[in-house]
Amino acid sequence: MQPHYRFAGFMGKRVHLGVSGSIAAYRSLDLLRALLEADCTVSATLTESAARFVTPLSFEALGASPVYGSMFEAAPSGGSAFGHLEPGQEAEVMVIAPATANVLAKLAHGLADDMLSCQALAFPGPKIVAPAMNPRMWDSPATRRNWDLLDILGYTRVQPDSGHVACGDTGDGRLAPLENILIETLKALSPQDLAGKRVLVTLGPTREPWDGVRFWSNPSSGTMGACLAMAAVLRGAEVTIVAGPTALEFPPNATVVSVTTAREMHDACLDLWPGMDIGCATAAVADFHPVPFGPEKYKKGGIESLTVHFEPNPDILKALGESKTEGQKLIGFAAETSNLKEEAARKLDSKRLDLIAANDISRQGSGFGTPTNEMFVLDSAGRRETWPVLPKTEVAWRLWDHLQLG
Repeated sequence: MQPHYRFAGFMGKRVHLGVSGSIAAYRSLDLLRALLEADCTVSATLTESAARFVTPLSFEALGASPVYGSMFEAAPSGGSAFGHLEPGQEAEVMVIAPATANVLAKLAHGLADDMLSCQALAFPGPKIVAPAMNPRMWDSPATRRNWDLLDILGYTRVQPDSGHVACGDTGDGRLAPLENILIETLKALSPQDLAGKRVLVTLGPTREPWDGVRFWSNPSSGTMGACLAMAAVLRGAEVTIVAGPTALEFPPNATVVSVTTAREMHDACLDLWPGMDIGCATAAVADFHPVPFGPEKYKKGGIESLTVHFEPNPDILKALGESKTEGQKLIGFAAETSNLKEEAARKLDSKRLDLIAANDISRQGSGFGTPTNEMFVLDSAGRRETWPVLPKTEVAWRLWDHLQLG
């Protein structure tokens, strides 16, 4: 799982995980691990069919407690004698992944003939369902009707993936990527203080070509921006990402606009910015672009030296600040190698920012290619804070907290 999904800090939050009888049941163990890494407490229920694919002991060994099975089994260690009611009394969110066609039908029509369906019927909080089945079963009119009914009943539905399934067929019906299920679960546990806000996030490097195969760039992975984008999604925002070339992937909760050069990023941002409430510019944009020699590869061919000329790229952050309207807020990032606080203060003022987060990329554990950052944070109200080395997910969460306080 990529680092921008590894949010922690959900200690005290409890998730109840329901698992039904699909070959994808083994993947629920990875979902359990991810929820535990987020500091959630997790309980689980396996249907009798699910227990044919994975054992209750596997969930217990990884840390789920209690783990329920059949309705009439003795209560598990740490469980309630009224196990069909216990999740609704103790857990904040219920996740059923994978959910078979049979389970979808039970949920849609309020049937309660086993432990899992009883627990779902009695659960008053957010319920998330992620189906997994053969494509022909998924395409059945009955299944699609049940799927639509679950939307009406208030379930959060995670669309299945497309591809090869165990029987050899190809199509929709594979269990969704675990990242998509995890994001929906953590969102249900998060404050929705950015709900209704439209957030623009830039991330990654830009690449400035100077011949047919070479380009001028930097080693930014885009992780810091991705963490900010995902934190905003978790807190309810409608997020649009303008991404330079990265290897990062995002769930369908976010809209992604892919660009390559600084000028492409500039044009995309200025086009989107009037419709946004908050801008967050984390991209490591090249300040200059080489004046290209042309579309062909430039070969050394006996030449002993080469001079490449550069021209300035547009300043995206400054352009956003200059066009910022009343009510819009703008966050900037500064990657520096010296004079960190002075440069942060200068950019905050000159680019009309509401908040700037600056890091010294020469310091160990801060900057490109690391999962952590050490930040100096300054806002337009004069608040100044120095944060120690923290996971980038934690930095992102704190920055949204900081902006909300402003």
